[in-house]
Amino acid sequence: MKPLQNIAALVLSVGAAGAVVYAADRIFTNPNPAAELKRLFPAAAAFSPLAGEPLHFKAYAADPKTNPSAPAIGVAFWTTDLVPQEHGYHGPIHILVGMDMAGVLTGAVVVYNSEPYGYFSVEPPKFAAQFKGKSIRDPFRVGGDVDAVSRASITISSAARAIRDSSRMVAKQLLPPEVVK
Repeated sequence: MKPLQNIAALVLSVGAAGAVVYAADRIFTNPNPAAELKRLFPAAAAFSPLAGEPLHFKAYAADPKTNPSAPAIGVAFWTTDLVPQEHGYHGPIHILVGMDMAGVLTGAVVVYNSEPYGYFSVEPPKFAAQFKGKSIRDPFRVGGDVDAVSRASITISSAARAIRDSSRMVAKQLLPPEVVK
């Protein structure tokens, strides 16, 4: 092989290895959350694939394939992609969060959790419903603006922190600066 080909092969190998390591670090949830995305953005006509930094879906009122200038009406993201270290009592809680372009949550969907008492902590619709309409500026304090729907305080606190922290991270990186102030 020629030296230039050797360098190209090395760069490709390192890049592929990096992608494998990145994928290994990611907590995979639901590869096709179309139904959950539609719950978060009922008025959306289309969604982008999961991409970007941070990883997110974009929601569009008009399909960008037919209208390339269609602005995004919001973004959705997995809390496990942004704050993978945030765990409940038994492990990570997979929550898909929607946020409009003004920094207001359109909702949250708990897709999976392995909590032994999840059926009375984060699984009931009442838990996720309380995040709809919250601003990224809200405190997300359990016992304050977040109801502790059970005595599962570790799980509830972790889920609320995951939603708060990931929402603020996404807002800081993807929303206009005047929204994040």
